[in-house]
Amino acid sequence: MRDAKYNTEKIQKEYNQLNEKVQKLHHDLEEQIHTNTQLLADNSQKQVELRVKEDEISQIKAEAMRVNRLREQTAKKIKQLEDGRTEFEKERDILKQQISGLEAELDTRGKEVDTEKKKLEELTRERDILTKLRSQAENATQKQLDLIKINDNTKRNLEQEIQGYKMEAQKQSKLIYQLEKEREKYSIEASEAAAKYMQALEEVKLREMAIIDLQKRINEGEGKLKQQQNLYEAVRADRNLYSKNLIEAQDEIHEMKRKFKIMQHQIEQLKEEISAKDLALVKEHFDHMKVEKEKEALRMELNKAKQQIKEADHAISSQKAEIEKLNHIINEADQERIRQKKEYDIVVNERDILGTQLIRRNDELALLYEKIKIQQSTLSKGQIQYRDRLNEIRVLKIKLNDLKRELHILKSSVANIDVLKREVHQLGRELLQERTKVKALSEELENPLNVHRWRKLEGSDPSTYEMIQKIQTLQKRLITKTEEVVEKDLLIQEKEKLYMELKNILARQPGPEVAEQLSIYQANLREKTKQMKAMASELNMYQAQ
Repeated sequence: MRDAKYNTEKIQKEYNQLNEKVQKLHHDLEEQIHTNTQLLADNSQKQVELRVKEDEISQIKAEAMRVNRLREQTAKKIKQLEDGRTEFEKERDILKQQISGLEAELDTRGKEVDTEKKKLEELTRERDILTKLRSQAENATQKQLDLIKINDNTKRNLEQEIQGYKMEAQKQSKLIYQLEKEREKYSIEASEAAAKYMQALEEVKLREMAIIDLQKRINEGEGKLKQQQNLYEAVRADRNLYSKNLIEAQDEIHEMKRKFKIMQHQIEQLKEEISAKDLALVKEHFDHMKVEKEKEALRMELNKAKQQIKEADHAISSQKAEIEKLNHIINEADQERIRQKKEYDIVVNERDILGTQLIRRNDELALLYEKIKIQQSTLSKGQIQYRDRLNEIRVLKIKLNDLKRELHILKSSVANIDVLKREVHQLGRELLQERTKVKALSEELENPLNVHRWRKLEGSDPSTYEMIQKIQTLQKRLITKTEEVVEKDLLIQEKEKLYMELKNILARQPGPEVAEQLSIYQANLREKTKQMKAMASELNMYQAQ
């Protein structure tokens, strides 16, 4: 009985201990159920946040799709602009080739003009030489007059030779007539060449105007291309930012999904374990060892759940940090917007300044155009005067050719002087022979031997009066010729003076320097228009932003 009482007391104590343990386990179960309910509430909140994040992701994806569409549109526009640029470049190359050809033609024309100038200088030199030769010829004529006075008897033979020279002069006049015909033909060809040269100059001007228009178009295309490139770079930067944000958000979503799956799996495991524990408590009230083992397992699982809760808290803190970062980015964007507003105000002020400058430049351009018109009128007057001078130079050339012919005739006559001298010498010898014969015959006449052979001479020498008259006529002709030569020299000097005056007038008139200044002003104007267009495009961009 004592043993039985002792055993019953032991059993009662054990039963009490077990009851206490069961109450503790019930308390722990209630706590676990409470924690499970909290975790379910947290899960529902996280699901709501996940839905919000998914909505944000869908919005980001939509924005990314819109950015991609914009990028494709800009890429298409860039391709179109590149195709247009290639076409413009081809046209520019063709025009450059044409310009090079025209420049080569202009160089050849310039060389021809230089050769004509050289020919003119040679003709002036020949004229000087002819004046010298004329003076020499005058000296030679004086010598010939002296010789004519001495050689009166040789006049008949000289007259016969003069007739021969007249025949030669007729031949030379025919040659001169042929040469004049050739000169007229060459003058017609020269006028045709001048007309071709003027046509080529007009074509060059037209081509230059076309080149300027094409350069304007190319510059406009380049400005548009730069605008498109700037837009493309801005879109690309936005795309990179959005893609980075998208990748970060996707990574966060994946992490959140993974954590959510782990939590769901753990909750299911906990539910299963709780149900198993309920069954074990109902079934095995007295299996104390099993309960202790399950309790230890529950403690381990509780520790795991606590760790998961800590990880969830860590994730929430990281999301809060990201939210703070996003708020910081929004603040920076607001600051940038304020800064861009300030820049926009500055740009508007610059635009107003540029507008005033443009008005000034337009006034200056109007003044320049008026000056150009005045200079063009003066140029046209100068061209008319230049043509008149060219006609006068042509007339002077014809007169020069006539003088050359006369000089050639005089030269031929001067060249024949040596022959004449030789003939005079021979005639002098023959005269001496004839005189000796006359002396012999006079002696025979004084002492006539063959009277039956005497006869009257038919020939008769010209009288001294006739000889003097012929000499006087020749002198008169010489004086008239010298007077004509002096008059022509005076005319040539006057023409030279006119030529020099024309040269001075042309030098005073505006030349290629004014054209260069005009081209510089035009280039400045184009640059300003480019700047204005660029500023307008930037303004539009800023307004769009």
